[in-house]
Amino acid sequence: MMRSRRSRRHDLLSGRSRQLRHLARPWLVPGLALTVLVLGGAIGYRITEGWDWGDCLWMVLITISTIGYGEVEPLSQPGRLVTVLIIAGGLLVVQLSIQRVLGLSESGYFRQVRELRFRRMLRRMQDHVILCGYGRIGREIGEQLLLEQAPVLVVELDPLRKQAAEERGLQVLQADATLDETLMEAGLDRCRSLVTALPSNAANLYVILSARGLEQRCRLIARADSEEAAAKLELAGASVVVSPYVAGGRLMATTALRPLAVDFTDLLAGSDCEIEEFRLSEDPLLMSQIAHRSLQDLDLARRTGAMVLAIRDNNTLLANPNGEVTLAPGQMLVVMGSKQQLQDLRQILGDAIDEVETMRGMQTNE
Repeated sequence: MMRSRRSRRHDLLSGRSRQLRHLARPWLVPGLALTVLVLGGAIGYRITEGWDWGDCLWMVLITISTIGYGEVEPLSQPGRLVTVLIIAGGLLVVQLSIQRVLGLSESGYFRQVRELRFRRMLRRMQDHVILCGYGRIGREIGEQLLLEQAPVLVVELDPLRKQAAEERGLQVLQADATLDETLMEAGLDRCRSLVTALPSNAANLYVILSARGLEQRCRLIARADSEEAAAKLELAGASVVVSPYVAGGRLMATTALRPLAVDFTDLLAGSDCEIEEFRLSEDPLLMSQIAHRSLQDLDLARRTGAMVLAIRDNNTLLANPNGEVTLAPGQMLVVMGSKQQLQDLRQILGDAIDEVETMRGMQTNE
């Protein structure tokens, strides 16, 4: 697997190098012609007028650019002949450059330059969310991520959906999300999480299989239209599987029975307050500072302002824990607070934190 991954990355780097050479090749002839003209004109002035190299180059520059500031010194007859040749050569170089630009524009060269610039931006993206598919579900996911001001990269093959995503201010990679090369180019090894919301269960399954094979620790969130598809996606390695129909039904039932809970969630999404899950490490050495200490001893609420809502221990969930509850390796702390309060809590727990997950499905590895 490691060799295969290195081989893919080597192929990508080789492809980028070939693309750079391909983009630079059309400018070699105009650039070479301009260089020969400038150096030849400077040498001509040096021979005919005896000026120093600075004056020679300056005279060539103002002659080619047609600025015409005036002669450095009165020209001799041979010097004027050199000037005429420089002007003629400049016209030829300009004409050659214009023809080259028009030809490149018709061949799609500048579109390739924009794509290369976009791919350079992709390589600089860090801690972003990869959203595969910009259909009805993908649009809603994109809107929520925009509200959270999270960096997002949409992977979409359909040109109309690509245009719709770009109009909303999203970065879009137009490619097939089921391909390993696409996921690697999207920065799977640097992303916060990957969300696949393609319309086909088979396509989502293929994305999950590919992503899990490339990155074992990446958080993968998949859409499923049936229980059978959800089971297969989980088996393929999806961290979370969401069915829009099941989630919508549960939300409507909750709204009918407990509307205040839904209102609270909506208010939470629009505020600075977040809910995060802090998974404690299984390593006794990392847990030595806080293991078997109670919440009252740690005094997290006073020191950070964050509130511990619940503690999950294996399959047991203890809601609203009191101060006598002790912490143990492998537990999950469900905590609510502002970003700064949660950051303070991370600093206090330190190496005892194995990973952090937010209520909205984000993850950062500690």
